[in-house]
Amino acid sequence: MRSNYRGAGAIAAAMALVVVVGGSWFGYRELAGSRCAGEVKLAMAASPEIAPAVRSTVDKWSGDGGSAGGTCVVVDISEVNSVDMAAVIAAQHNVGLAGVGSANGTLQLPDVWLPDSSTWLVRLKTLAPGFTPTDGGSVARSPVVAAMPEPLAESLGWPDKKVGWADLLKQITTGTGLRTGIVEPTRDAAGLSGLLSLAAAAATAGGSAPQAQTAALRSLAIGRSALRDDLVAKFPQASDAASLASGLNVAPLSEEDVIAYNAKKPPVPLAALYVEPTPAPLDYPFAIMPGVDPAKTAAAEAVHEALDSGAFRNLLGAQGLRSPDGTWGAGFVAPTGAPSPAGGPPSATPNAGGKAAGGLDPAALDRSLATWTAVTAPGRMLAVMDVSGSMLEEVPEADNATRMAVTLAAAQAGLNLFDDSWALGLWTFSTRLDGNKDWRQLVPIGPLSSNRPQMLGALKTISPKPDGDTGLYDTLLAAYKAVQDEWAADRVNSIVMFTDGKNDDDNGINEQTLLAQLKDLADPRRPIQVIILGIGSGVDEGQLKRITSVTGGGVFVTKDPTKIGDIFLKALALRPAAPR
Repeated sequence: MRSNYRGAGAIAAAMALVVVVGGSWFGYRELAGSRCAGEVKLAMAASPEIAPAVRSTVDKWSGDGGSAGGTCVVVDISEVNSVDMAAVIAAQHNVGLAGVGSANGTLQLPDVWLPDSSTWLVRLKTLAPGFTPTDGGSVARSPVVAAMPEPLAESLGWPDKKVGWADLLKQITTGTGLRTGIVEPTRDAAGLSGLLSLAAAAATAGGSAPQAQTAALRSLAIGRSALRDDLVAKFPQASDAASLASGLNVAPLSEEDVIAYNAKKPPVPLAALYVEPTPAPLDYPFAIMPGVDPAKTAAAEAVHEALDSGAFRNLLGAQGLRSPDGTWGAGFVAPTGAPSPAGGPPSATPNAGGKAAGGLDPAALDRSLATWTAVTAPGRMLAVMDVSGSMLEEVPEADNATRMAVTLAAAQAGLNLFDDSWALGLWTFSTRLDGNKDWRQLVPIGPLSSNRPQMLGALKTISPKPDGDTGLYDTLLAAYKAVQDEWAADRVNSIVMFTDGKNDDDNGINEQTLLAQLKDLADPRRPIQVIILGIGSGVDEGQLKRITSVTGGGVFVTKDPTKIGDIFLKALALRPAAPR
């Protein structure tokens, strides 16, 4: 089971590691004598569950005279949870990963990072083009499974019957009482893999796909946990019917998690359901960080080669991990029904795993995380929609529907994601839309539990003002004041503005005045995120970014109006988690 320690405990462990590795290196250096032309020190951060096997292998390799081109290599291996190192890398590149939060100030960038999944690399590369690690080959694997108390799994026909994600989706969404849970997928790779699989299963539901996906996500969200240890503690602690009914029934976890859980001899063991289609496994990529000098790169490549051995495979097996090809070494306690691609343990080429990130779709990752955030992080939002004359322009990619029609369709689809815990309001804007005001309130901000019909009805009435210009500055300032007046401490407060142009209201305030007033209004104790969705080529992205640099939030621009739904989801994912 991965540890979730942070803070002082992590620092103490890291310091102890430095002492041990340093001592081992001193002894080795004395024995090696003149066999080495020099030395290179390499810092590696590894996911906690794989670090012991890596450390043992690298220590033996060093002790046997391991080197890179005649240069001795000393490796300082620290155990770091993948989410914590991802936060450090994101901060270095001035980007924010949805749900990850701020970087731990005590962690330093390593030369080599061994996270539990390539999804971390893909997410970082998508946001930060400057993040270009090399190598990336898998050194281990742990399939993602649906973990379920054995008595419940047996009721579904396990281990003889194969279970699909569509079967689980039906169980989750039909009110059968299946209690689901997940480790927060923005912070956990196994949770994210399970989320992707459920989303794919929901996509096969035809016309009801969005409803099926939303229902599944809401069910998962009820039982979600920030930490893996907290989640597994929710599984039944006794085998009686009441405990099975009230405890956690199913959650996506890694195979290694299930092995570690069952090794503790719990009252109710977990079954590992190898659900089809197979989710993306945890693949432990060996990532050499960008900017590492050639000597360290050569040393890192030599270390990677040292991990390509039967001895390392056996150490992985003792930790409940497989080789990259899916087979396993000595000491691996395979869960009932565990598949092996080679038909059994070990293969002739245990590390023929290829590149770890090969099959991951960055767009699918973005979409799933954004939808998850929209569904599970309720907020208080004012939607502000541009109804200037340019919104009447036709969109060839949408069968010549107008920009307004395409935008309204995206807004209606987005509204279906929000449950009744959300509070929403709706404005439109152009110029002189309500007397001398450039904006008009259609629905005041209020709980969807009572104003959902009003919101849907108002969206259907919106039409562009043919001769209207874009009174963006006056409208945004008024919207900011309105949201601030009734700011809610228990949720994310935000403004989402849809626009296809730049401010062209000669009778309104200018940019300098807007920015000055927003600076005066902004209160870090009462934050309001301003998210601006730009549609088409008439948007001045620089103008919009100057606004959000003052308020917080972000700007998302697409020249293709049919993509407005995707950037709307990205915008929602940008929001921080609501206070708890």
